[in-house]
Formats: sequence, structure tokens, C-alpha cells
Amino acid sequence: MTEVGMRCCSLSTMAFTSLLLFICSIYSCYAQVPLLMWTSDGSNMPHLAQPAAGQTVSGGQLTSYLKSALSIAPHNVLLFLQDELSMDDFTMYGGVFGNKQDSAFSNLESALRTSSNPLVLPALDWSASHSILELFQGELGIPAVHIDPSTLKEIKLNAAQPFLLAVHLPYTAGDQTKELLLKNDAVIGEVLDMFKSQDVPYTAVYTGLKPSRVIEETPVMAGRSMGRSLLQAPPQASVKPPLVFNDAEGRPCILLWADTLLATYNKIEVDLARDIFNSSTNVTAGSVCNETLSRLVLNYRGVLGLQSLRLIFSMRKTFFPVSARHWSLMEQVVLEYDGQRAIFNGSGGIYSPAEYSFHCQSVSSTQSPLLVPRSATDNATQWTLSFTDFQIQGFNVTGEDFSYASDCAGFFTPGIWMGLLTSLLMVFILTYGLHMIMQVRTMDRFDDPKGPAISVPQSE
Repeated sequence: MTEVGMRCCSLSTMAFTSLLLFICSIYSCYAQVPLLMWTSDGSNMPHLAQPAAGQTVSGGQLTSYLKSALSIAPHNVLLFLQDELSMDDFTMYGGVFGNKQDSAFSNLESALRTSSNPLVLPALDWSASHSILELFQGELGIPAVHIDPSTLKEIKLNAAQPFLLAVHLPYTAGDQTKELLLKNDAVIGEVLDMFKSQDVPYTAVYTGLKPSRVIEETPVMAGRSMGRSLLQAPPQASVKPPLVFNDAEGRPCILLWADTLLATYNKIEVDLARDIFNSSTNVTAGSVCNETLSRLVLNYRGVLGLQSLRLIFSMRKTFFPVSARHWSLMEQVVLEYDGQRAIFNGSGGIYSPAEYSFHCQSVSSTQSPLLVPRSATDNATQWTLSFTDFQIQGFNVTGEDFSYASDCAGFFTPGIWMGLLTSLLMVFILTYGLHMIMQVRTMDRFDDPKGPAISVPQSE
């Protein structure tokens, strides 16, 4: 084997090994199928960047992958479409723990080893796998031909004309799964041998139409706890979704969530978050959002003995040259009630990168205040605000889920300071003890009863 061939074989082996090892990190994925794409021995396929760990490949990204691959790869395409397929199938039956002789994918592994730059997508959105046949038909401009593995010997291939062949592979979960996967692997081997015997280059794809095993959703997605609990413990209440304000085109542009929004006025306290998350009325009337300004308005009636009350969060996106990025600042939190206004400044502590959401366990105007009255004579001095588990995002909203949260907690928390001071005190005591031990002087002269007496000068 030439040096180039050995290098390609090594790269192919590393690619397939990365596929098998990657399965250890995807158990939190939901409704995804793997996709493998390779070419025949001697054919080339461009080196395509592998998706990041944990990334789910969408239909649009799959289209980009296929266009890049078919720019060089052979246009004789062979699709192996299995009814169901998941990464767990490679874990359980692929011999990933050293027992290669028991692998149910021996022909598939051999094809990947002989291919140059095989493409491995461990997490493809399974809805995109349904359209893979249509994607290839659109790229090649030819209809697909479904073939029966039992009629392979009767098929004559014409390498001069591109073709698209689809092979359906069954799947049944249960005790017979491995035997069925072995049969499917044997079919893949027979089809590839037929292409090799007729000296026809090809591009092959192996994927599933839907996942064979659906991993349970995470607690944030599923809305229920997955931790340990007592058998008789009552079920936890479902997590309420965030409050969403949509722009004029119906796209989400502001998200708000809080466990409590406590407001105190005239020694009367009320939780303003109690009903807004499940309210059927339009509580966000008057809200606006654009590229640089977001203003979320929450409307109330008949609370705290007031005829009307509006809680307003004003956020602005600002570019800071020092950090070379845009930041989202909470400029003000305003209370408008019965013709009066109470204004709290929040830009001093409520901020986050514009791409992130802001989260804080406690946003208050009293203890460690992040909300400060605008002036000593402002109506805000008559109010007390306290928000618990507060999270808000006013820019770069891509759906009804928050982006990564920038938390208000500083790095040097009280616990960290206590640990640092205690450690410094211990180091000081150790240093002082070592210094004292080093100053201890031992006797270096001894009196001999048979000799003259020792004379010790007073200076010593």
C-alpha cells in the first residue's frame, strides 16, 4: 500500500473511531439519527468539517454538506435507508469496547476504512433524514430508483449516466435486533460488492428515517425532575414557561421569567408574577423592541389599591470599545401608577453580553441593591422591589427559550473569601513557626572535666 493510501486508511479509521467514541457524549440528545457518507475506493470526497460536539445538524446544514460533497464525489449515489437507527445501536452492537469480532457493522466499517474523508454526522435532526431522498433528487436532477436486495444480480449499471438508488433496510427493536442489523450489513456488503465488480464509482449514505431509541428529554425541556426522589413524594409542579413578547412580524423579541416579582407600596406587598405567565389577557400591551432598544411593559389593574399599575423594564444595547462587543443594559425599571412614576436605575449591576440573557437569583432595591432610586426625592423611595430567580433577554432572541445566561453572581463569593482568608492565616502561622524553628540555636561546645574550663565571652 502506498503512503497516500496508508494515510487515507488512517484518516478513515480515525473518523470511524471518532464516531464510535462520540456516542458517550450524546445521551442527552433527543430525536436524532446518525448519518454516514463515504465514497468508493479510489474516489475523492472533499474534507468536510465535522460538527461541534453536541451540535444537532439541521436540514439546512445537511443540504450544505451534500452540495459540498457532490461537488467532487461521484454522482452515482446509493442510499441505505433504515427504518430506525440511533447511536445506541453502534454502542450495543458495533464492538466499540474491543470486541470487533462481534460487530454487527463489519462491512460498513470496511467501507469507511477504504474511503477517503468519510463524513460522520452523529446527531442529525431526524425530520431532516426524511427529506434526504428529495435532497439528492434535487441536487442530481434525476428520480430515485428503489431496488430490492433480492434482485441485485439482475441489475446492470451504466457508469456513464448518474443514478440514484435507494435500498430500504428494516429494523425491529427487541431480542432480534442484532440479527437484523447483521442481515442489513450483509445487504450493504452485497450491494457494494456489486458496484466493485462492475467497476462503478459511487457515493453511499447510511442513515435512519427515525431514531430507534428516543432519549428522554432533560428537565428544562420536559418540565419534570429527573433526580432521585422518595417513592411517596408528591410530583413537582411543572415549570411555567417564560413570558414572551412578539414583534410586529410575530417573532419573539423579549423574554422574561421570574419566580416572584414582589412589590411593596404603603406597607402592602403583592407578587406581580403570580398571574402574568399563564394569563390569557394581553399583559404586555405597550411593549416595543428593535435593534437597540427593548421596552417590556406589564399591565395590572386593581393591585395595591391602585386603579392601574404598569411595571416597565427598559433595556438598551450599547457597544463598548474596551470589550469590542455589544452589551445589554437594564437602564431603568419604572412603575407608572395613577398618573405618577417611580424610577429605579439598574444599569450599574444589571447587564450582560447582548447575545446572552441576564439572570440573577435576587434583584432587589434594599439588600445589596441592583435597583437604585433615581433620586432621593423620587417616588421610588416609597416603593420596595424584590425579584427572585429573575431572568430577562431583550436582544438576539431566537425562539421561546433563553440564550446562555450571564449570572450576576461575582467570582469572589463570601464562601471564596472565607476560604482565601483562612488559607492565608494558615500560611502565616506556618511561616511564623518555620521562622522560629530556624532561629533555635543548639550548643556547639561541651565542657571536658579533664581539661581546662570553657570560657564563654559575654558577647556570645
